[in-house]
Amino acid sequence: METKFESSVREIPYPQQNVYRMLSDLSHLQRVKDRVPAEHLNGLEFDADTVSMNVAPVGTISMHIIEREEPKCIKFETVSSPLPFNFWIQMLPVTETTSKMRLTIKADLNPFIRGMVSKPLQEALEKIADAIAMMNYDLQD
Repeated sequence: METKFESSVREIPYPQQNVYRMLSDLSHLQRVKDRVPAEHLNGLEFDADTVSMNVAPVGTISMHIIEREEPKCIKFETVSSPLPFNFWIQMLPVTETTSKMRLTIKADLNPFIRGMVSKPLQEALEKIADAIAMMNYDLQD
């Protein structure tokens, strides 16, 4: 059964285009890698289109960008994961200098699995949304 999880909407104090440009190229993760606690970096690997990490107790999860809809949406699907899912980031302008963002995960879950993973998955989604909302989106290269 298809199940959808959505984060709450986060305000970001940067223009939508900056947020999109940063998040649509996963190699920008290099800029924030030193701010992520070491225990969350276990096996973190990425390039422009793919990110892979070890997530305890689940195992390795790899995601690949499958669609970019500039400047409002980036869609991912799992390449390898114990639980296949799609993930997307939606960005909307609020003003010329601010934007808002929401994360969504969609997965086919049977009722038993859904009962086990719903709460931890929702909590993880909110933590990821918090981290993305706190990133610096100044685009000096």
